[in-house]
Amino acid sequence: MKNALITGITGQDGSYLAELLIEKGYKVHGIVRRSSSFNRNRIEHLIQNDDIYGKTLFLHYGDLADSSALNRIIEKTEPNEVYNLAAQSHVGISFKVPEYTCDVDAIGVVRLLDALRETGMAGTSRFYQASTSELFGSSPPPQSESTHFRPRSPYAAAKLCAHWMVVNYRDGYNMHASSGILFNHESPRRGENFVTRKIAREAARIKMGLSNKLALGNLDAKRDWGHARDYVRAMYLMLQQQIPDDYVIATGEMYSVRDFLEKAFGYLQLDWQDYVVTDPRYIRPTEVDALRGDATKARNVLGWKPEIKFASLVREMVDAEMARLN
Repeated sequence: MKNALITGITGQDGSYLAELLIEKGYKVHGIVRRSSSFNRNRIEHLIQNDDIYGKTLFLHYGDLADSSALNRIIEKTEPNEVYNLAAQSHVGISFKVPEYTCDVDAIGVVRLLDALRETGMAGTSRFYQASTSELFGSSPPPQSESTHFRPRSPYAAAKLCAHWMVVNYRDGYNMHASSGILFNHESPRRGENFVTRKIAREAARIKMGLSNKLALGNLDAKRDWGHARDYVRAMYLMLQQQIPDDYVIATGEMYSVRDFLEKAFGYLQLDWQDYVVTDPRYIRPTEVDALRGDATKARNVLGWKPEIKFASLVREMVDAEMARLN
């Protein structure tokens, strides 16, 4: 039985990845931060299954800001695969907390890579780094692995540092380290402060008569939106390859925030223009206008392709919000 270690296991991607790995027979170890709130709702069903079927999920307190904790956890778990999904992952918030974003998203990755090296696991553990399409910034679409990186936020700049550190540790220490340059991926488990979840939630609340307004920022921003369940499958496939490498993971289709609004509100037979207002608080100092990925390499090498279409993703998110309200 293989051991996998997931940072950010309580997040959207971490919960779906934990499900996938447990289904494949892994023992899954997750790093969780100690906080005053007990935020494990995305993996609660896995914890409950442990009580019924036996132990497959193990949680360890730690933080990407704490080198000693990372060393201790790696020595204890001896993971065959390490998936680094932890981050301050909100682009807008990164403008407000740039120092913290860089500490976790850039230096935190260095701490984790070095913990693998110092514990002697660099030669046996395979490492996955969650990179991001925000690296491309102002480079015009479509974006592939050969597109120039032009980050437009503290989040993207920190992730770019991490991306190149993974390349350096791969080359310098012969580590099996790969990065997934993932384009936007959503699900009903998306955090409530992300625009897609905000739209789905407020559309449901308006339909139920619980709200009458939704404040958003730039409606013209265009993104390549996929489903997180599809994207964690790509993460797993990267670490099954003999040769580590970096891959763009994307659907190849691009929609605007306005398109997302039309799909979500239209599904509930509402006109979004009756409820949506622009709020300058949500306008970023620098904007990324258009992201659309070219995942040809992932298709050819990994055999990966997305299975869930944009319209189905939007409907699933809205249905989940209606179910929560009901």
